[in-house]
Amino acid sequence: MPLCIPAEMRDIRSGMLKVKDTLRATVHLSFDGRVFKAYHGPQAQARFDNEVRVLRHLKARGCDFVPRLLGADADQLRIITTNCGTRVEQLDEKRRAELFAELEKFGVRHDDPDIRNVTYRFSDGRFCIIDFEFATILDDDKKESP
Repeated sequence: MPLCIPAEMRDIRSGMLKVKDTLRATVHLSFDGRVFKAYHGPQAQARFDNEVRVLRHLKARGCDFVPRLLGADADQLRIITTNCGTRVEQLDEKRRAELFAELEKFGVRHDDPDIRNVTYRFSDGRFCIIDFEFATILDDDKKESP
């Protein structure tokens, strides 16, 4: 069941900090800690659909080191999520690999395991993973296998 974004949240430009602006997406951080992501560019609808599906899957599996989906607007190709902390500038290769491997225990392969997709949540001292546009739900692979 799709979540609706309330009317007062639809203008993501007012009162927010732009933290990412690329050919594929624009991300704003609200002052109350929510993350607003708008998809554009090549295959925007497919990337939006995939990220929403993956975040819902991870929530259902109880994964606590990824953003929680708070709202999704398929017409505007925008989502609202919780904030998972600040971007990480340095992380050794072994720890990064362990973090993305841990995600696979929840049935998801990230498919872009770069440091730009890792954040640090100070509230509990936890590394988190963000940006699931290209992620794969591994259970889907198993269902498609003969």
